[in-house]
Amino acid sequence: MDIRIHASFLPHDDAEAALAFYRDVLGFEVRNDVGFKDMRWITVGPKGQPVSIVLHPPAADPSITEDERRVIAEMMAKGSYAAVTLATEDLEGVFERLVAGGADVVQEPADQPYGIRDCAFRDPAGNLIRINQL
Repeated sequence: MDIRIHASFLPHDDAEAALAFYRDVLGFEVRNDVGFKDMRWITVGPKGQPVSIVLHPPAADPSITEDERRVIAEMMAKGSYAAVTLATEDLEGVFERLVAGGADVVQEPADQPYGIRDCAFRDPAGNLIRINQL
């Protein structure tokens, strides 16, 4: 079976802040930027790699209630709603680039007891971004 991950979704509550973080700080390329009414879906990804992250407005789902929207907003504000793990061969360099870009540091590079070295940040919407050393 030939199955690959094509895209993953992370919510955003400020399209311009999300774009500045993923494009300008992480250096991802913008692959698509689609608006509808007051909402935007922005697809980004690492240059030369086929996988993408779709930054989406959580309010766009018509099946969720206003109470559910409120809970999602609260979870995003706490940084407990969504996460993604990235990987790099230069963890220290990426860490320094993110710090210089003003990213919200959750954890500095550290050796974990489960055998990896990683660090963690929050994006402008509060999503947890873990970065593993390859």
